[in-house]
Amino acid sequence: MDRVEIGKTGLAGWREKVADAVADPLSKRTPLSADAVRAFVGAVFFVMSVKYVAATAARAVRTARSS
Repeated sequence: MDRVEIGKTGLAGWREKVADAVADPLSKRTPLSADAVRAFVGAVFFVMSVKYVAATAARAVRTARSS
């Protein structure tokens, strides 16, 4: 599995629709292929999800410690 396939695994539902909508226009304006743009968008959504889960876990730990 290469980097593009890994990035595209983060795309499902509305996230995939967003990636599909921006892939062609961005690939025409950048040196990236449409698949690479989709992979980048998928990776961004994945990182945002991990950040959200980490922040939620940190809040839960802080709340548990202060109780």
